Amino acid sequence: MRTVLVLVRHELRLLTSIGLWVARRPNGTGTGTGFGYSRGQGPMMLGFGFVIVIESIMMSVLLRNHPAVQRAWFTVDVYTLVLIVGMHAASVVRPHVLDDRVLRVRRAAHVDLRIPLEKVARARRELRTTHERTEGELNLAIGSQTTVTLELTEPVAHFTFLGRRQDIRLVRFHADDADSLVKAIARARSAPSPIPDPTG
Repeated sequence: MRTVLVLVRHELRLLTSIGLWVARRPNGTGTGTGFGYSRGQGPMMLGFGFVIVIESIMMSVLLRNHPAVQRAWFTVDVYTLVLIVGMHAASVVRPHVLDDRVLRVRRAAHVDLRIPLEKVARARRELRTTHERTEGELNLAIGSQTTVTLELTEPVAHFTFLGRRQDIRLVRFHADDADSLVKAIARARSAPSPIPDPTG
């Protein structure tokens, strides 16, 4: 039952993202600065959509003598196409977000990892196109590549899509403008902490 609820919630987020995308409204940036990562996956998502459209046309022809099955298949294809659009929309409207205390590393509607800047030991631009599953590492590739690597001073908790906890010490992810993001992280980490107001 929990898995069903997780899937439904995820799909609702995708559908909501389409509306935000049309309205050109980012999600969850607040007072922070957003850094996009969706540019690298655009052609791939377009390719998936094209395949679904072609399949739908072909199956409609093949099932023309079975209208009930034809309608059911067409409905599934349309919903699949909507979800593909939703996945891309979620990537556009949910960028990585950096403020003066936290970096939020995101991917579409299913990853939102908050990393306190004091736990960032090192941030560097690093292009990688191969990623192996390793304990304590999180790889969030877009278009099969990551462009930013974060080494952490201590683990941060990451919860998988179905809620399993992982303690992460190294994060690799993609940013469209990796150089600007890495420089912004360096500036945010070196900025002096605000002086507390003595009057409370």
